[in-house]
Amino acid sequence: MTDTSLRFRPSRVDFSNFAPKHFKWELQGKVATITLNRPERKNPLTFESYAELRDTFRDLAYTDQVANVVIAGAGENFCSGGDVHEIIGPLVEMMRKDDMGGLLAFTRMTGDLVKAMRACPQPIVAAIDGVCAGAGAILAMASDLRVGTARSKVAFLFVRVGLAGADMGACNILPRIIGAGRAAELLYTGRAMDGAEAERWGFYNKVSEPASVLADAQALAQSLAAGPTFANAMTKKCIHQEWNMGVDESIEAEAQAQAICMQTKDYERAYEAFVAKKKPVFQGN
Repeated sequence: MTDTSLRFRPSRVDFSNFAPKHFKWELQGKVATITLNRPERKNPLTFESYAELRDTFRDLAYTDQVANVVIAGAGENFCSGGDVHEIIGPLVEMMRKDDMGGLLAFTRMTGDLVKAMRACPQPIVAAIDGVCAGAGAILAMASDLRVGTARSKVAFLFVRVGLAGADMGACNILPRIIGAGRAAELLYTGRAMDGAEAERWGFYNKVSEPASVLADAQALAQSLAAGPTFANAMTKKCIHQEWNMGVDESIEAEAQAQAICMQTKDYERAYEAFVAKKKPVFQGN
């Protein structure tokens, strides 16, 4: 018997008139910029913004209008984490009521945001200035590339509020970016990492001036959007899925991925441009 209550996601999602309620959205060419927009509070997340970000990254798998995403914070800060009044307070009330189901529903939802960021085919570039703490540090971590500033402070501060450093995949993802020993120090102590250290440890791909960090992140995203976007999406998929593979399995997965990419027009365009001694113009197909 068919369950008529099932709701199927449309085959394509139109982002041309997308107007989210809990963050700013701007689409320039094929680069989308998500801006957390509560600068007076250093851009904290709420239950609603978590859910809307999760749904947005999920929907990005169903569009060809967006090739790359930049995520940033309004004002001079990236994100201060979960809102103390709108998230932390209600969670403490759940604890007092012994509502384990409600607590687990929340922590699973926040983890689903990271899953959605990893699963969306578009590379994500984080532009990080000022405070980047708690869930904000996780958003930066879950991005594919990170452009920061020297004055920025990245802190996985969960232990400082009595929680485990194991939050939203941090114990899995952070060691792969900066190494197990360095990740352990940050997750056990909750201390802040400044921009110079973040770049030295490999968390930041680049350190920019505060006035240009967003523009630099957008320029990086635009350069990727001008490349072979299908191949970039395939690269992102391989980076993530090969975490659970041995070397032999990874080599086979990449052989299949390259064979698929060799069937694209962009591969043919690159060859023809090389023969003609021109720069290839990729079109993402």
